[in-house]
Amino acid sequence: MKNYIPTINISSLLKSNFNSLLAKNTIKKIEKACIDVGFFQIIDHGIDIKEINNICKIGNNFFNSSEENKNKLAPKKWNKKNKNKYRGYFPNTVNGKEGLDLGDLKITPYNLKKYRSPYIESLNLKKTFKKSSIQSLSNYFDKIFFLSEILFKGIIKLYKKDENISNQAFSRYKTLSTLRFNYYRNQAKPVEISKQDGVALGCETHVDSGVFTVLYQDKKGGLQVQNRKSKTWYDVPFNKNALIVNTGLALEYLSNGKFKATNHRVIWNKTRRMSIPFFFEPSYDFRMHPSFLNGLKSYKKGIFFQNFLKNSLKKFIEYQR
Repeated sequence: MKNYIPTINISSLLKSNFNSLLAKNTIKKIEKACIDVGFFQIIDHGIDIKEINNICKIGNNFFNSSEENKNKLAPKKWNKKNKNKYRGYFPNTVNGKEGLDLGDLKITPYNLKKYRSPYIESLNLKKTFKKSSIQSLSNYFDKIFFLSEILFKGIIKLYKKDENISNQAFSRYKTLSTLRFNYYRNQAKPVEISKQDGVALGCETHVDSGVFTVLYQDKKGGLQVQNRKSKTWYDVPFNKNALIVNTGLALEYLSNGKFKATNHRVIWNKTRRMSIPFFFEPSYDFRMHPSFLNGLKSYKKGIFFQNFLKNSLKKFIEYQR
C-alpha cells in the first residue's frame, strides 16, 4: 500500500505562523499521521535537495575512506587514544552497520565546561573532514534542528498552548539531538531474523528515543514501519524530495501516551545503503513529565531527559560502551 505512509506538505508551517487556516489543517494532518501510523513524509520542507545530496556525498566519502581515517573519530571503546564516549564513529563489527554520530557542531570546549553531561561532546572533525564539509554539516544540523522545532511547535498548538514553550524542552547547546549517518556496507549476514514473520533484517526492530526522528534514506530503501493494530509491515517508499518523520518515546511520554513510538526496521540486503536520521532530543536537564503538553495533573514522577535517554539506549548494542 503506497499510501500507508502519508505525505504532508508543510510549507505553511515554515513561516512560523501556526494560526492560518492552511497551517491548522497541516497540523491536523500531522496529528492524524502520528496517531494512526507514527510515520509520515514531509515535502516542501525548506531544505534543498542539492544540499541533502551534498550531505549524502560527505557521508559516503567518509565511510569509503580508510579505517585509520574513520577511527580518528571513534569513541574510546574502539580507539583508546580518544576521550569521546557517546559521539563519533562506530565500526560495522558492532551491529552489522557503520555509523557516525554527531552532536551539535557548534559545541565548543567552553560548552563542555558549562554544561556537564556525558552526552555532550566536542569532536575535532578537522581530523577527518575538510573545512567545507564541516561547514556543510553544521549548516545541515542548523536547518534540520529548526525544521524539527517547527514540527514540535505544531504539536504544541494542538494543545492550544503557546508554541514557544518548546524553549523549555530544547535549549540549543544543551540538546542531546544527534545527526547520525548509518552505512550498510554489503552486509554478509542479517543482524536479526524477525521472530514475528521470519524476515531477515539489516537493522533490528526498534523504536526511537527522542521526540521526532527526521530521516533521509537513499534510493535503496529498505525501511519498514509496523501497523500497530494488525502488526503488518509496510515499506516506507523512497522519495528524493521528502524527509521521513517518525514519533519517538520522548513524545509518547510528554503526550501521556497519545502519540506513541512506532516499531520500525530495515530489511537485510547485500547492497550498500545509507540513511541519515536526525534524532530530535530535548536538553539533558529538561525534566520530562507526562503533563507537559496537556497541563493535566499526573501522578507519574518526572525524569530528566538525560536519564530517560540512558534507559532507552540500553537496548542498542552500539551504545553499550
